[in-house]
Amino acid sequence: MSKGYYYSEKSMAQLESCELDIQRIFKEAIKHVDITIIEGVRSKERQNELYRQGKSQLQWPDGKHNIEPEKGEVKSRAIDAAPYPIDWNDRERATLFAGFILGIAAQMGIKLRWGGDWDSDWQVKDNNFDDLWHFELV
Repeated sequence: MSKGYYYSEKSMAQLESCELDIQRIFKEAIKHVDITIIEGVRSKERQNELYRQGKSQLQWPDGKHNIEPEKGEVKSRAIDAAPYPIDWNDRERATLFAGFILGIAAQMGIKLRWGGDWDSDWQVKDNNFDDLWHFELV
């Protein structure tokens, strides 16, 4: 049952820059919780700036947000998304949201990894680098 949530134009544009499986997951999720899509595909400049700031561990083109059309890649294999309104410091809310998103993905048969549990071992305290709003296709 839909609660009447919908993506803004900006969020929708970011979502549409992602692979279809990511789009499917987040189009289902918006039916249940208000979500903002922070980022889908990233440019070389943006990826390298986030790396310099310590907000990403990877430089261009190694991030799953990075696409290289010349290699046949046309959509981002990662998305940054959060429940709306965003509270960057609320780890518990991020974890609850991640569990919800991962559950939807699993129900759809899509393997998704969350930036709060990179090794997907259900142990969130063993992460060396937290990216709590990040999800990527495995």
